[in-house]
Parts: sequence; structure tokens; C-alpha cells
Amino acid sequence: MSSFHSCLCFSVQKLPSPSPSPSEQEMSLLSTKPKSILQKNLLYQPTHKNISLQFKEKILCLEIMGVDSGKALSQNPCLHTASLHTIHSIITFLQSKGLHQKDFARIFGMCPRILTSDIRSDLNPVFNFLSKDLRVPESNFRRVINKCPRLLICSVKDQLNPALFYLQRLGFRDLHHLAYQDPILLVSSVENTLIPKLEYLVSLGFSRNEAVEMTLRCPGLFTFSIDNNFKPKFEYFSQEMGGELDELTEFPQYFAFSLEKRIKPRHNEVVQSGVSIPLPLMLKTTDEEFKEMIRQETR
Repeated sequence: MSSFHSCLCFSVQKLPSPSPSPSEQEMSLLSTKPKSILQKNLLYQPTHKNISLQFKEKILCLEIMGVDSGKALSQNPCLHTASLHTIHSIITFLQSKGLHQKDFARIFGMCPRILTSDIRSDLNPVFNFLSKDLRVPESNFRRVINKCPRLLICSVKDQLNPALFYLQRLGFRDLHHLAYQDPILLVSSVENTLIPKLEYLVSLGFSRNEAVEMTLRCPGLFTFSIDNNFKPKFEYFSQEMGGELDELTEFPQYFAFSLEKRIKPRHNEVVQSGVSIPLPLMLKTTDEEFKEMIRQETR
């Protein structure tokens, strides 16, 4: 049993549950950087003697896991009144599903809501979804959750099932790929993210079938910002590069490359060299390979 696990068990045994509401002094404590608090032992100094022992230990346990307690408590106000017993139960449940203690810093840091989830109504349905709908064996739960911790804060009924249904209707048939490579698509809103991204591609001049095929070739298109990615990159492609839509249909990965660090420098060098290089080769090759292509073409 890890020292952290033992600490939690000890805390749960000697502290009442549920915990009392945080005092004003406890709330003001959260405005200070938690890690600096622990480093300076402010939690245990006389100026904070009125802060409940359970609140102190709650912060300490979060920090032991590597979680920024101030950020976690800010993002999930329910943690203020959550008992150590509740937090311990969540951790024990996740460990029973194969997650390791070393995973919790990133998982809880990204999604502190998990720490106050209901095991029966919130967490267990997610693991059932992974097992039954995505066919993920229990031995691989850890791999999938580490890839996308947000799965644990999604409603199966309202988010995961609708997203899976929509993606399969588009043509995403590879459940293995969805689970292990692109689980972020499953936590993306159908109405607010997936459909608008597809419609935007259509607005650029692609047919709907072409747009769908592009997302199947490059699922990351569903994760890119319209304003910060699609618009500036398509504008550069069409106006500065004089590219044709067919090129993007064949190589939608264009949108995955940095405009300033890869697309513009490579395109400018091609123009200055007076050579013609297909879009995929221009962007996918290493710097050495790209320079060699330029040398070969200019001989």
C-alpha cells in the first residue's frame, strides 16, 4: 500500500464525514499558491490554526498526488465540501480499473471534477461504455483514460453515445482507432464542434462527401479552431500558394502543420528556388530531406 494511500485511509478514519463548509479563512487560503503554502508550512502555522484539519489534509493529499490544489478547488467548487472519504473512494475505484497512482496528477489536474463524481452514476457507466461500445479490454482502460481523461467527466447518455453514433454514421468504423488514437472526438460536442467543423469545410467549397472523406483521412480536423487554424491557413493556401481544392482533398493533413513555422517557410523557399514540389512532400519531409529535394530540383 503506498504512503499516500495510507495517508488517505488514516485521514478518513479520524475525520468526520461529511466535511463542514469551508470558512472564509479557508477560502482566502486558496488565493495563495498551494505548493508554496506547503513548502513554507503555512497550513500548520499559528495564523491558520482555525482552518479545519480536514481542509488542510485535503489540500495536502491533492498536493501529494501532484495536483495543484488551488486550481483544482477553483475549477471544482464541490471539492470544498467533499470529504476525504469521497476522494479516497474515487481513487480506490480508479485503481480497481487499472489506473496507477502516478497517473492521477495529470488526470485530476486536467479534470478535477472527477474527484467529486458519483461512482455508480458517473464513472461506472463510462467504463461500461469503453468495454461494451468501444470493446476496450479492462487491461487497456488505463491506456485510454490516460489518452483522454475527459472521458471520465462525460455523460454516456448525453455525450459519448451521441458522439459515437454520429462518428460511425460519418464512416468512422475503426473502434480501436477511436479508442486509442482519437478518443478526443468522443468528448467533442456533436452540435457545437463536430457538425460546425464539417459545415465549415463545406463552406470552403468542398462537397459534403469530400469534407467527410477529409475528416476520415485526418480526424484531427475536428479538433482544429476555425478562426485560428482553418481560416488563416486556407487563406494562405488559396491566395498566396494559389492551391486547388483537390490538393487539400488529397492531403487534408495540411491543416495540421504550423502556418508560421512550416507552411510559410517551406512555401517561400520553394518559390525562391523556382521549383515545383507536391504539397505532401513540401510539408511532410524532414528539413534535411526538404533541402535535398530543393537541391535535386535546381540542378
